[in-house]
Amino acid sequence: MRTYDFSPLWRSTVGFDRLFDLLDETQRAVEDNYPPYNIERLGDDCYQISLALAGFSPDELAITAEHNVLTVEGRKADKEGREYLYQGISSRPFKRQFNLADYVQVTKASFDNGLLRIELVREIPEAMKPRRIAINTAPVEQSANPRAG
Repeated sequence: MRTYDFSPLWRSTVGFDRLFDLLDETQRAVEDNYPPYNIERLGDDCYQISLALAGFSPDELAITAEHNVLTVEGRKADKEGREYLYQGISSRPFKRQFNLADYVQVTKASFDNGLLRIELVREIPEAMKPRRIAINTAPVEQSANPRAG
């Protein structure tokens, strides 16, 4: 994988620290493919993350959303007295993190047939949405401006 130098961008941008940190982190991350997952766009501002968790039960999973990071953790309860001749179904503990954009919130999670589905929605506050500004057509009266001099 290539590595990129973002230092020229640092000189001409303000407030993109988090984006550059995410890009740097992604370049350094060692990819662990367990558990397998999908990320789907269900609509303009609706998303779903599905994780394949065969052999896990809902009480062995933990989902937390904090500071624009969604974390899914799983830990199987130890089952003593089992002797596997072959173990192809992984039951190792895992921790999978997803970085969320601003205003993306987890709305619900469900577990069915070994699939954990997490639904997310981007809800932009009214104050952040674009608004139309009315143009005044009446002539502007000249008033005494205390700053003019």
